[in-house]
Amino acid sequence: MKARNSIVVVVLLLGLSWVILSATNSFQKLSYTSLNETDEVIGDADIDKISVRNNETFGVKLPQNISFAGEAVPMHDMDVRESLDRELIVNSYWHSSTILMLKRAYRWLPIIEPILRENGVPDDFKYLAMAESGLQDVVSPAGASGFWQFLKSAGKENGLVINSEVDERYHVEKATEAACKYLKQAHDKFGSWTMAAASYNMGMTGLQNQIDRQKQSNYYDLLLNSETGRYVYRILAIKSIHTAPLDFGFNLDPSDMYQPYPYKVFLIDNSVPSWPDFCAQNNITYKDLKMLNPWLREANLTNSENREYKIKVLEK
Repeated sequence: MKARNSIVVVVLLLGLSWVILSATNSFQKLSYTSLNETDEVIGDADIDKISVRNNETFGVKLPQNISFAGEAVPMHDMDVRESLDRELIVNSYWHSSTILMLKRAYRWLPIIEPILRENGVPDDFKYLAMAESGLQDVVSPAGASGFWQFLKSAGKENGLVINSEVDERYHVEKATEAACKYLKQAHDKFGSWTMAAASYNMGMTGLQNQIDRQKQSNYYDLLLNSETGRYVYRILAIKSIHTAPLDFGFNLDPSDMYQPYPYKVFLIDNSVPSWPDFCAQNNITYKDLKMLNPWLREANLTNSENREYKIKVLEK
């Protein structure tokens, strides 16, 4: 009796398995055919050819010719092509980060571009700022801060005020001026804007040590640490995507972009006992004050040296 019951159970299980398998195969066929009513039902061997509609993934198209700051990138070099390809893929498919960066660029590049131009620094260096911070006031694990990611020591060396109440690494105009100062010094030292960009990541001394060690002075011929070795290619990838976003799948309307802040300027050359009181007197919020002046690090300003500061006040 027990043996007969066991046989019945086995038969039932086999029958149920057959039903499930048939249903699964039918569902797979239905899924494939639902992609397009005109498509034929395909077998397992052709699955790798399937591209799900509206969620397609493609390789990126490498530019045939590209330059950085007027200096040609040697696209005939296999390693150069593959290094750029890597950064284009990373930034093309890191959608959230790249979309937000493109949106922010609409707000901040009109401030950065004229400062680069006035200082004789090529326009392509705006992409360096985008690569450094995504145009956000971020802080790195090493303590580098602001759009241009200055360490305290480097910021002070390049003319920025950094103390407990004021940190001009977060002042987009002054930090851009400081970056220009550094980049021009690096260009004078290395004779190349591409090498100046590389030195921004690893320092002039570190880059010079590698030049002396390897007997090469061209960025694309140097073996560098992984971060600096990818650095210029990331800048080039961001330039490519920003210049032609549709080519990389970024379909953004002008209305999607973050607009520049409308503001008026107050000149301050003395102490401010309370910024919240200042805000109340000028009919703005402390939040708005800090949004436009993130370089103000405390709720007051001692300003014992009576420096002149331009305070942006949001106009609503």
